[in-house]
Amino acid sequence: MSLEVSQLTKLYGTQKALDEVSFSATPGRILGFLGPNGAGKSTTMKVITGYISANSGEVTVMGKDAINSPKEVSKLIGYLPEHNPLYLDMYVREFLEFSGGLYGMTGQALKSGAKEMLHRTGLEPEQHKKIGQLSKGYRQRVGLARALIHDPQVIILDEPTTGLDPNQLVEIRSLIQEVAKDKTLILSTHIMQEVEAICHDVVIINKGKILASESLANLKSNSAETILVLETEEELELEWFESMGKIDFGAKGKSEVLISTTDPTFARKAIMNIVNERSLNLISLNQSKKNLELIFREITK
Repeated sequence: MSLEVSQLTKLYGTQKALDEVSFSATPGRILGFLGPNGAGKSTTMKVITGYISANSGEVTVMGKDAINSPKEVSKLIGYLPEHNPLYLDMYVREFLEFSGGLYGMTGQALKSGAKEMLHRTGLEPEQHKKIGQLSKGYRQRVGLARALIHDPQVIILDEPTTGLDPNQLVEIRSLIQEVAKDKTLILSTHIMQEVEAICHDVVIINKGKILASESLANLKSNSAETILVLETEEELELEWFESMGKIDFGAKGKSEVLISTTDPTFARKAIMNIVNERSLNLISLNQSKKNLELIFREITK
């Protein structure tokens, strides 16, 4: 394992921001780090990268102690924080060369590294602009290029696709996958579709505790339940469906319900009986296996 986090605890006064957090990450497998707002994701990443200290626990990066030797370990890590800190008055290429210099890069290696990052992140047309002139999406690219310029072994990206349009999203997703082939990469995001598209492993944290840590395939296969999604023109009441399994309103509000069941045949018949008895105008009834978003909602409730 190139990254090992063990029994990590962080206190703010009497509040436990992290409560004995443990997980690991390996090269070539993208780890999706998920949790609601305030769950402890950013705190964990800041401890790993040496931005803040922990009260107890261990973090090992490439065999080195990140808790007691943060400056030494920081050279091995590329970090894009959620709130991307940039010098807005610097030009894009100037900023990347400055950033590389902070990691000890000099001469031709520094110039070549900056040139490569400009190309890989699609920043070549913007390289002579001041960062303050860039859109939010391009600023995210600058932050990503800065995180990668010193060729780190462990890469931590906190909401890296914030502000990107659909075309930019595809490009940056491809870059993340390419970079992760021989690196250890942690991706923190609220976009579940992104995790399903590119992540191999998943860690779910809530209220400072790890609730799940396994491969994405195992997490999804462990759920034997089927999801039925009912949508009608009228508003629905959850109590109508209580006998069928776990129920909740869907993305369309009270006109859509999600029903988790281990017996979809029974549930479909029961749903249609309710539709007929209550003279509801059916829009759709769809069936699928649980996706990551539904699993996440159940685990973190």
